[in-house]
Amino acid sequence: MEFYKANKLDTEGVAQLFDLYRQFYEQPENLKEAHKFIEERLLIGDSIIFVAKKEEQYIGFVQLYPTYSSISMKKAWILNDLFVTENERQSGVAQQLLQLAIELCHQTDAKYLTLETASTNVKAKKLYKKNGFVCDATFEHYTLSFASTDNIVL
Repeated sequence: MEFYKANKLDTEGVAQLFDLYRQFYEQPENLKEAHKFIEERLLIGDSIIFVAKKEEQYIGFVQLYPTYSSISMKKAWILNDLFVTENERQSGVAQQLLQLAIELCHQTDAKYLTLETASTNVKAKKLYKKNGFVCDATFEHYTLSFASTDNIVL
């Protein structure tokens, strides 16, 4: 197995994984838009993607977005996506990808690494807790969705 930071040559392989990841979260298949999204991330460089490959097959990825902590005046990272193909789960791939994310935080002197996952994603929550992540009970998380214009008051 090999793990490394993705580049534009990895667009197709990562896009296929990204589309499967979205389907895992009950989104419709859309490889064309997944490809466009990943290609844009890699070209613009506004995210960091690490990939896992086994015998030239893409089997997992993690995508991180930079942010900042105003209070500490330091960089922070959002672990936005972590996915491993179904037949490679429980093989340590997710742990290795998570470790690469953690190492990135150390290398960039980040204040923290944050993520969110579905409350029903028991295996992922177990992995995160095993690696020292703590579920935040101090702050409430609010979202304003712009999926439709119905909720916008002008």
